[in-house]
Amino acid sequence: MKISEVRTKLMEKGLRITPQRLAIYEAILKLNNHPTADDIAAFIKQDHPNIATGTVYKVLESLVENGLIKKVKTERDVMRYDAILENHHHLYDAGSDRIADYYNGEINELLSEYFRKNGIPDFEIGDIKLQIIGKFLDLKRDNKI
Repeated sequence: MKISEVRTKLMEKGLRITPQRLAIYEAILKLNNHPTADDIAAFIKQDHPNIATGTVYKVLESLVENGLIKKVKTERDVMRYDAILENHHHLYDAGSDRIADYYNGEINELLSEYFRKNGIPDFEIGDIKLQIIGKFLDLKRDNKI
């Protein structure tokens, strides 16, 4: 995503375009590995040494609240961030703490159809995300499968 697209997304949500927001949103996109807040802070410190870690946390919460990124919690209760908003699932390797995006339209349809037929009493489903836990056998692959 280009810087102009990042600016547009922020403006569409009514957020002021600040150097901090731009740097943090861009970092999530560039890292592309479901980074933690600390990963993001370390990454942006290279070019923006004056952005405080507390600012990173505040901006991340703002981006989540405005639907620009999503939180992904690992088995170790580590909060990570995902800029991919399209419907997808996650493959999680607890040994390496690696998360990869998993796209499968058939699973999406199966889950949607199942809950359309069966539902959950007194509960309205907004979204369904799977986190499939296992072990990556090829650690060289990218974070999209």
